Amino acid sequence: MRRLMCVLVMMCVLTVSFCAMAEQSATVTVKGIGENVTVTLAMEDGKIKSVEATSDNTEADERGVESLKLVADAMVEKNSVNVDAISGATGTSNAVIAAATEAWLQIQAEAARGEGWMEAALDGDTLYQVALLQSLVQGYYDGIVTVGELKRHGDTGIGTFEGVNGEMIVLDGTVYQAVADGSIAIPADEETVPFSNVTFFDVDETLSLSGIADMAALQEAMNGAVNALGANCFYMVKIDGTFDSIKVRSEYKQEKPYRALDVALAEDQTEFDYTDIRGTIVGLYCPDYMGGLNTPGWHFHFINEDRTRGGHVLQVSVREAEAAFDMTDGFEMALSRESAFQEMELAKDVNEAIHRAETATTGKND
Repeated sequence: MRRLMCVLVMMCVLTVSFCAMAEQSATVTVKGIGENVTVTLAMEDGKIKSVEATSDNTEADERGVESLKLVADAMVEKNSVNVDAISGATGTSNAVIAAATEAWLQIQAEAARGEGWMEAALDGDTLYQVALLQSLVQGYYDGIVTVGELKRHGDTGIGTFEGVNGEMIVLDGTVYQAVADGSIAIPADEETVPFSNVTFFDVDETLSLSGIADMAALQEAMNGAVNALGANCFYMVKIDGTFDSIKVRSEYKQEKPYRALDVALAEDQTEFDYTDIRGTIVGLYCPDYMGGLNTPGWHFHFINEDRTRGGHVLQVSVREAEAAFDMTDGFEMALSRESAFQEMELAKDVNEAIHRAETATTGKND
């Protein structure tokens, strides 16, 4: 099932809108309900300087004309295109918001090209994210893109499947599904994905690991490499080697009405302990400022050498391994236009729920 998406592209790790720059403007026209709405948005020094909105509806009533100005003024006051629609003029308001958003993105992309940031991303150094960890944690498990579409955006990464049907490991161009019994399946291209991060992997740095006692020690070692390279970029990592022990989890597919992820995992999470096992950990590092879109720090998934067992990593001890880092400075995100997604309170603090979902163990073994 293919769902409508809106795609947000941010380059140079989301800092474009804060970079000092001369005044720039963009004009975009979108089709509203019975009218075409044109918005000219101007920015200066990273802030919205002015927004002008007009409609070609010559029969618009006073309320409709006023709504154009109210929405435009709200954007300047808030310094954001993410404002509320005007009651009684929702169609016109949404058209203004859509046009202003496109204009804002055009300005950011032009600024990025001027600084040389776009070229690197076009070469493949882009992290592609499906939705938000925050939407997944709150219970949005409907697929947004297909597995086939996801593979067009990267050959390495992590994620999950519609209904949180197991853990995703993307490695060397193959999408693997660690299902609830811990075994590995190969999902069809038609399967859908509610949350994922992938990139086209290339090695920028390597690190030899040995005698790593636990997850905290692994993260400390990985953070040392990231801090040396630059902690404000994204990193995808592949850790190939032998693990003295590793604890992973998966989960049973959820059915509607969906529960919040930490609640679902408390009942339907399965855990598996392996010792003296070879395989690969695929990890994602997000910088601190990504707290509203993902979880800062590290997120690891594992698959064994013969591709038969795997899951989300809860604990690990590394005997000998080689970590390869892909430093990534571009970011692209796909979002659902469905009402269930659009009505979510994605700005609310769900850090505790994320912590429980990402790190908690239930002691259950399948």
